[in-house]
Amino acid sequence: MNELPESCRAVQAFLQQHAPYAQIQILPASTRTAQDAADALHCNRAQIAKSIIFRALESDRHVLVITCGDNRVSESKVAVLIGENIGKADAAFVRDKTGFVIGGVAPFAHRCEPIVLLDQTSARFDRMWAAAGTPNSIVAINTADLIKLCNGQIADIAAST
Repeated sequence: MNELPESCRAVQAFLQQHAPYAQIQILPASTRTAQDAADALHCNRAQIAKSIIFRALESDRHVLVITCGDNRVSESKVAVLIGENIGKADAAFVRDKTGFVIGGVAPFAHRCEPIVLLDQTSARFDRMWAAAGTPNSIVAINTADLIKLCNGQIADIAAST
């Protein structure tokens, strides 16, 4: 675990306690976007668990939305679900609240406890791939474990196409 970047080590320590089968992989190519990750892993883009951070405007908490790589997030649905308006989170806010850079935000092991919403369509997969702390680190995890470990509300958060 020592050869992993520091931000990945926090994720791996969390996984060792809660899903020891899940091991972080460092890929030579970027996994910053869902398409980049799917291309690098030769998998369906929908199996990439995108971790998107929004800023809750009244409470200043971070909102972690985990969605399938083939979905866009409806910001209005997220605002209704959490009961306050949301805004875009800049890079400094994301790093401060999560401990990760944009493009490498893991779905767990954040510095501060987030408000978590999970895409209801993720249950269609047995396994998903999630960012693991850097823009080129990734971890395969059983979808049921991902949902359990994120401890969030499963909801319809997808934008209409």
